[in-house]
Amino acid sequence: MKIDILTLFPEMFDALLGSSILGKAVERGIIEVNVVNIRDFSRDKHRRVDDYPYGGGAGMVMMPQPIHEAIASVKKGCPDARVILTSPRGKPFVQEKAVALSRQSHLVILCGHYEGVDQRVIDSMVDEEVSIGDYVLTGGELPAMVIVDAVARLLPGVIGSLKSLEEESFTGGLLEYPQYTRPAEFMGMKVPEVLLSGNHKRIEEWKREKAIEATRVLRPDLLEGVQFTECDGKRPLKGKNKL
Repeated sequence: MKIDILTLFPEMFDALLGSSILGKAVERGIIEVNVVNIRDFSRDKHRRVDDYPYGGGAGMVMMPQPIHEAIASVKKGCPDARVILTSPRGKPFVQEKAVALSRQSHLVILCGHYEGVDQRVIDSMVDEEVSIGDYVLTGGELPAMVIVDAVARLLPGVIGSLKSLEEESFTGGLLEYPQYTRPAEFMGMKVPEVLLSGNHKRIEEWKREKAIEATRVLRPDLLEGVQFTECDGKRPLKGKNKL
């Protein structure tokens, strides 16, 4: 997969692309990430990329010309690349969206800034607007990092164990069950006996039970989309909501 990130602050991505799992994926050629400075496409001698909004209002707006040319430059030879704008007004970025984007061969992520981007470039060049939450940040770089990380880890070869992807939070609509490691007892707190039993069937049942329990307590809104089994209904699950 190839990802082009269009930004006003390319230096912000140095740590992301040079370390941890994502850095190794780039090094191994599983994913190619290019960071493009939008200012390089400005025709202004001061490399200006923003101007006052028509109709008045606070703040500045990103000008269409530099963005249009930046997107056109990275889409050369790949006109079907999907262009995403990070924006507070975009659709929420959820795991299903990460999975869908991971199936693309080429993504272009435009980091929004100031009061927004000139609507004409959105209408003509952007395929979708994406938000990582209902709050406003100083720029779109952090959301772009979140998108790149969430998408890249789904690519074959990035995460060592495919089973990790199958069992993590939001897979199947549930949050992940509690995790434990050695020692078996810490400060008087013991690992649940079932996890030490070696009974794989019972362990899987416990994981399912605890995943439903955690989702009911922390994110009950997610339960509406979960497909429950007859066994789920028979378990003495804690919480106010009933199956």
